[in-house]
Amino acid sequence: MRRPSRQELSRWFGATLAALAVLVALAVVIGGSGLYSVAASRGHWPVVEWLLSVAMHNSVRWRALAIEPPPDLDSPDRIRLGAAHFHSGCAYCHGAPTIPISPVARQMLPPPPDLAETAPHWNERQLFWIVRHGIKYTGMPAWTSQQRDDEVWSVVAFLRRLSSLDATSYRDVAFGPVRPPQPGGRELATIGTVTDAVAACGRCHGAGERGPDSALVPILHGQPAGFLVAALQAYAEGKRESGIMQPVARDLTAQEIRQVAAYYAGLSPPPLASRSPPDPAALERGQVLAREGAPADRVPACLTCHGGRGLNIYPRLIGQPAPYIAGQLRLLRDGAPRHTEAGAIMTPIARRLSEQQIRDVADYFASLAAESAGAGVARR
Repeated sequence: MRRPSRQELSRWFGATLAALAVLVALAVVIGGSGLYSVAASRGHWPVVEWLLSVAMHNSVRWRALAIEPPPDLDSPDRIRLGAAHFHSGCAYCHGAPTIPISPVARQMLPPPPDLAETAPHWNERQLFWIVRHGIKYTGMPAWTSQQRDDEVWSVVAFLRRLSSLDATSYRDVAFGPVRPPQPGGRELATIGTVTDAVAACGRCHGAGERGPDSALVPILHGQPAGFLVAALQAYAEGKRESGIMQPVARDLTAQEIRQVAAYYAGLSPPPLASRSPPDPAALERGQVLAREGAPADRVPACLTCHGGRGLNIYPRLIGQPAPYIAGQLRLLRDGAPRHTEAGAIMTPIARRLSEQQIRDVADYFASLAAESAGAGVARR
């Protein structure tokens, strides 16, 4: 086959540039003149829709290439946490096995896709990029907290399972066995606030005698009311980073925050979840760190503040799930901002902890029975 000459290539290149210039000129004329309708009641011209779709897909795929998924995307704890947030924050637009897509959302342009059908066409890296960054010129927002990749991955873990769920299995994973509401604080904790925008506290944190279904979520039962109020206020004011908690707390009134805090503070801690027993050597190391600290590393004893006799502005860690404790320490260590008095104290401490120390102390606290909070006796 004959190779094109330099003159032929030059003519082809010139013709291509001329065509592009004409297209750009037409776009400027059409856009600047107002001839192109921006009404959401009408679809794009087919060529515009095609260009936007190609640009979006290629942009996501290219930017997602360097993303590294965590090894535990199949974790039931991640899936349950992601499901609870999806139901409160995503199902209104995208629908779910128990919820049709809102008629309002269907009038958006482009309309939000049914993720049970479209999520399988994206891999986990691409889903992460979309959930974290959102999509311009659509109704898909970026994740509220760009510091909380751990939360985004939990949503991705759920989206990878969504297409396999029917109505019953969806409700099981998104709600758990939440009991019917009663008036007052219990209603706020098990169903939500008087505003429809606030998701049920009990959906993630449990209520009554039931604790959280996910080990990535803290047990609020029996926590000091002062700590719970301060935490919710910090989320509402953006002083604590969380794409899940910030929108929820922001929609609560001061009275509702006090009601939720009083309700959970008055609950007895639920029984410890049955999990694989940790290594006895790890428990021993964690016990030393919790009771005595690590003076050489300038790490104080954890039980001084987080045992049963600490101030009411500090959380009680005894009986909390190990994955939750370890995750919070890693967030503090790795730089997720926490602009609170407690955050100012804990951040430098967490940065002095090794990964081994984080795992050890988390396993130790998770092994303790809540009723032994004052003594700090390990549950065997």
